[in-house]
Amino acid sequence: MKDGYLDFANSPMGAKLINALGLPKPLQLERYKAGQPVVQGTVLIGGGGEPQLLEALAAAFKNMGAQSMAHEKLPQWVAVANKAGLTTGRWGSNGQPGEKVKCLVFDATGLEDSTQSDALYWFFHDVARSVLPCGRVVILGRPPAECKSPRKATIQRSLEGLSRSLGKELKKGINANLVYVSEGAEGNIESTLRFLLSPKSAYVSAQVMHVGKPVGDLVVPTDWNLPLAGKKVLVTGASRGIGAAIAEVMARDGAQVICLDVPQAQEGLNEVAKKLGGTALAMDIGAADAPQKLAEAAKAQGGWDVVVHNAGITRDKTIANMKEHLWQLVVNVNLSTQERINDELVSSGALKSGGRIVCVSSISGIAGNMGQTNYAVSKAGVIGMVNSTAPIFAERGITINAVAPGFIETQMTAAIPFAIREAGRRMNSMSQGGQPVDVAEAIAWYASPASAGVTNNVIRVCGQSLIGA
Repeated sequence: MKDGYLDFANSPMGAKLINALGLPKPLQLERYKAGQPVVQGTVLIGGGGEPQLLEALAAAFKNMGAQSMAHEKLPQWVAVANKAGLTTGRWGSNGQPGEKVKCLVFDATGLEDSTQSDALYWFFHDVARSVLPCGRVVILGRPPAECKSPRKATIQRSLEGLSRSLGKELKKGINANLVYVSEGAEGNIESTLRFLLSPKSAYVSAQVMHVGKPVGDLVVPTDWNLPLAGKKVLVTGASRGIGAAIAEVMARDGAQVICLDVPQAQEGLNEVAKKLGGTALAMDIGAADAPQKLAEAAKAQGGWDVVVHNAGITRDKTIANMKEHLWQLVVNVNLSTQERINDELVSSGALKSGGRIVCVSSISGIAGNMGQTNYAVSKAGVIGMVNSTAPIFAERGITINAVAPGFIETQMTAAIPFAIREAGRRMNSMSQGGQPVDVAEAIAWYASPASAGVTNNVIRVCGQSLIGA
């Protein structure tokens, strides 16, 4: 659905009026176009203490073809970058800021104590005004729970407050995210950096991600433009909206897509599958025999590599007015069905070792929502399923992660009353709703063979929504 206020705010006349009235001015977000570079501009590198990821960053930037510069308080980056074969230089001189940059990357892994937080201040104080519109900020740290000293755990946990505040301060379509990297997982960060530094992460901000040691084998794509080449991907609820966008992005990344939806959506399902050169599978996944049928279908194709649980329903009523069958229906389709399908596909081997399971939760499952107790239970349960099964599936070389979309422009949100719809659009740091492709891009990052170090993550695709923040 078109956002009239967004279009008006970016028109010559609208921009003048909105500036005069002091109203929010959302920026048209940059989104990824197939084949474009990961970063279109310069990456400015900072760090504090004794940064531990500089060599890994240099290797990743070389693979990306990204240009970098060093903040004056991180002169060692120049030597590390040059050793990796990168051309780099110093940013700013004589206390004056340097050129505008597209991305900021701060390696905070060397911070051992809260007294070292000045390193964060000096870097972001110096560069905050130098980030181009739709820029990116990535802070890298160590998981607090894995730190050997309480003081290191303390300063590392403080990074969450910094990233969330930056996401609200920088505006201009700029997002900020935090990545905790486990010791020994330094070589696994490239797929996450490619996602976060590119336009693919347009509507992902103030999120905390964890990159650990590989679950199964980490496979570096021979062509990063086609990371899913040769992979078979099941997408449920694929006939329209977010599901159709997920299927399209999977196909763009080289996958053979199996599009699934209920028989009533057969016409739309066939159109999506035909457009993408995939196959259509009409099935009620809530049926008791659905898991076995899916396992049989997967084995007939030699096994599937990725399963995306996108299918879901709403039956909204306050709990006092809700009938029992509406509660049971929503929980069954949105949660219990996913549990049964996962168990069957994994135990039968229909989902290959090295496979990926990606679930669609919701910020309703994080923050709750009036009139959606059944839906919130199901979507919070999806998060619980990811957390509880990640260690179990890891033993079979399978990752499981989830996205939690906020206000996404779909047919469903188009039916929301005007005032509520406008509130949903504006109550986030981007001052606009997201697009289905924003959810799809996050799922594609999880699905990549190079994301073997990414499991048990739940990220919101919500533009840093104030709901559940």
